[in-house]
Amino acid sequence: MKNLTLVLAILLCSFASLHAQTKGFYENVQKKNINKVLDDLNAFAAAADYKNYFDLYAEESTFIGTDATEVWNKKEFMVWAKPFFDKGKAWNFTSLKRNITFSKNGTYAWFDEILDTQMKICRGSGVLEKIGGEWKIRQYVLSATVPNDVIDEVTKMKAPIEDPIISKLKK
Repeated sequence: MKNLTLVLAILLCSFASLHAQTKGFYENVQKKNINKVLDDLNAFAAAADYKNYFDLYAEESTFIGTDATEVWNKKEFMVWAKPFFDKGKAWNFTSLKRNITFSKNGTYAWFDEILDTQMKICRGSGVLEKIGGEWKIRQYVLSATVPNDVIDEVTKMKAPIEDPIISKLKK
């Protein structure tokens, strides 16, 4: 009986170890896939490749820009961005650091990244969903970072522009 218990314990530990290794392998593969989507997003924007850029977004997706008024669904974002792409130069972002986490069922992934942009350091964050075997961007949020040492001056500059927006949103 002791031998049977020992064999079962060894088998259970082996199965748990194999499951953990498989899960780790799966997450590493999926992280590579998501990194490719996000790297391609930046490359397609830099190359002004409108079709491939927007193919990375889910049909039901949202883009939130740095301005408080910039909250668009995919179609609205496409309309807003088209003139930039048509000029042959959209924007050129490079990821400097990226974090990716997954939902328990592996269907969703969250990311945050530090970007080198023409606006200096920005933060990109969002959610991707695995749709039809492909990762698609469901939400992308672009934020301009403000160093703590200059936040008071930046706030003073923003106030005349954003105070009316705040008042309108409070109504």
